[in-house]
Amino acid sequence: MGELVKIRKHSSLGAPLSRREILRRSGTGFGALALAGLVGRENLALNRGAAAIELPTAPKAPHYPSRAKHVIHVYLNGGMSQVDTFDPKPELTKRAGQMLPFANLQTERRTGAALPSPFRFRKYGQSGIEVSDLFPHLAQCVDNMAVVRSMHAQLSNHELSLLLLNTGDQRLVRPSVGSWVTYGMGTENENMPGFIVLCPNDLPVAGADNWRSAFFPGIYQGTLVHTKDTAPGKLIENLRNQYLGPAEQRAQLELLQKLNRRHMEARHNEAALESRIHSFELAYRMQLEATNAFDISQEPAHIHRLYGEGVQNRQLLIARRLVERGVRFIQVWHGTLQPWDSHSNIEKNHRQVATECDQGLAALITDLKQRGMLDETLIVCTGEFGRTPTVEMDQGGSGGRTFGRDHNHWGFSLWMAGGGIKGGTVYGATDEFGFQAVENRVSFHDLHATILHLLGFDHERLTYRYAGRDFRLTDVHGRVVADLLV
Repeated sequence: MGELVKIRKHSSLGAPLSRREILRRSGTGFGALALAGLVGRENLALNRGAAAIELPTAPKAPHYPSRAKHVIHVYLNGGMSQVDTFDPKPELTKRAGQMLPFANLQTERRTGAALPSPFRFRKYGQSGIEVSDLFPHLAQCVDNMAVVRSMHAQLSNHELSLLLLNTGDQRLVRPSVGSWVTYGMGTENENMPGFIVLCPNDLPVAGADNWRSAFFPGIYQGTLVHTKDTAPGKLIENLRNQYLGPAEQRAQLELLQKLNRRHMEARHNEAALESRIHSFELAYRMQLEATNAFDISQEPAHIHRLYGEGVQNRQLLIARRLVERGVRFIQVWHGTLQPWDSHSNIEKNHRQVATECDQGLAALITDLKQRGMLDETLIVCTGEFGRTPTVEMDQGGSGGRTFGRDHNHWGFSLWMAGGGIKGGTVYGATDEFGFQAVENRVSFHDLHATILHLLGFDHERLTYRYAGRDFRLTDVHGRVVADLLV
């Protein structure tokens, strides 16, 4: 059975065909014949030819005219406390130290009495939106922001909630939001990835599943860039060839691509192999463009002063430079070790992490607006859930208080700006203590539907056929939150 069949026909690489290979190719060929009979031979040939030539990330028309062309997703990793940032609750101060009537709302850990916010809230802008003193810079931009106070998730677990926010499913690996966006829209710059992920340190909880392409072709997966280094050449490893010039590299790549194409044709255009071929080509084209995009030393002094110091603010400046260069979706992680996960001493810990990004967030809105880019750039700033309005009990179970807050998926806040968002807006509400969303509740599926709508897509029509089923980012859920839109 294992002997090679003695036939004259050889594969395109010169190797004789085995009996197993003949059967495999024949079976696939019958499927292709059946497909040709359904859709027409001319269309099938045309589609196959286009797939071999056209880049899968080439710009594509959305379902209808879009308000936004780019997305910057700022991820406050670990869970920002809504009652200490964008959702003031005076009742917590009145009921400080008292037990609240929420025994039925289970969280990951045991919590106790009401814990008032240690931060002061003030009204800002013409809209009068209340923001705590954790964000003195960002508060000046509230008239450009829509604050959603009625978000809710499904579980108070980091990993599952991260996946739910990033992929629309908290159990199975699904294509991430950035992958769906680049699949639907393509990218405006063939010399850069359409989806870039900025992380200052190691991988976050759930790792690359947060930006994975899953059953999409690999070309739609997020390109991870560690931003702890400042030198452009260190941000993306092995970007430059130190031994060959551009002409020699081009010749080397053309030979490699020619061999890869022959290899792929012999295997009926396997998706994984095709993605690898596109990745080689993209890596070559990125050499000049990527180095330039990540080199913030090219920015004038006043821009550096606007954004401020630190890795978080530097990431936000890089995000603006990537949008300028046509990158479609940029995810900016604020730390990878849950820096917003303040189980203890929330006053100290939240103030520290807010200080790291407050100036940069305000600068991003201001900078994009001054350049006329805010209207076409959607900014989404959120964590995976919020925090309890009650104090978390200590690990020893003695009843002592740590003055921190546990995870809370029942109700929390996020904000959005630009890209068709109605600035100076507050949408939804939690109860009088900030524990549970009770008015105009918004799920992550609703958020995804709204993002896609702003990009010009009907979330029910943007689908991908896989394993005999049409998948979509919002699964069988989701509604567009029209009150957030201009």
